[in-house]
Amino acid sequence: MVYLQRKFVNGQLIQIRPVFSTKTGKRESQVAKKAKRSRKDRVSLSKDRVLQTAVMFADKHGIKSLSMRKLGQLLGVEAMSLYNHVSNKDEILDGIVDIVASEIDVPSIGGDWKMAMRQRATSAHEVLLRHPWATMLIVSRANVGQAMLRYVDATIGCLIEAGFSYTKADHAWNAIDSYVYGFTLQKLNFPFDPEEYAEVARAYLPQIPVDKYPYLNGMSQEVITGQHDGLHDLLFGLDLILEGLESLRESD
Repeated sequence: MVYLQRKFVNGQLIQIRPVFSTKTGKRESQVAKKAKRSRKDRVSLSKDRVLQTAVMFADKHGIKSLSMRKLGQLLGVEAMSLYNHVSNKDEILDGIVDIVASEIDVPSIGGDWKMAMRQRATSAHEVLLRHPWATMLIVSRANVGQAMLRYVDATIGCLIEAGFSYTKADHAWNAIDSYVYGFTLQKLNFPFDPEEYAEVARAYLPQIPVDKYPYLNGMSQEVITGQHDGLHDLLFGLDLILEGLESLRESD
């Protein structure tokens, strides 16, 4: 703000000069700093930052809760600002699936194929447990991100170089993945914790009388007494699949 300062001598006006308010200057300076910070935030926002934040949100709150508005709030920007980096929510979903795929060990080509596929499967299981929302997105979307394509190509290459035909490699890869995804989803959604198995088995025992369900009752009795812990190991089924695939490979 500018105001006029007047100087009088012996009652007569001899000078008028403009004076700038320092208080207003400070206020204008604060506005300028705020605008500069806002510009800096816009510059620092990137597609990678948007996607990484989306992964963290989904890990904590689930994929169904993810929205452009909530993502914008986490990033400290308006939701519309996100559209400078992603076209829509579908692009975010594709992007975060690709981030998950990038965390899975890619199988080596030309070595021990069973060892490579075993490591691939156990790595996928561990990664999907870290990101509980990811399995359903992987199996329900056409995922064509660079990490996913590299992962799939290496998987096929590992099997082809081991002697599988393309047709059998496709069956083999999908058999392994179906098992891993199913095992992972069951582990994520099973309603009881391992330390509860014996107690739950005891509680349900009256519903499975031995004369009507003799084998289910017998297994439950072993869980109750501790003869069987009721735990399931990914590698048990995985190794059975790999041994079966070895027989398939040798039949070519």
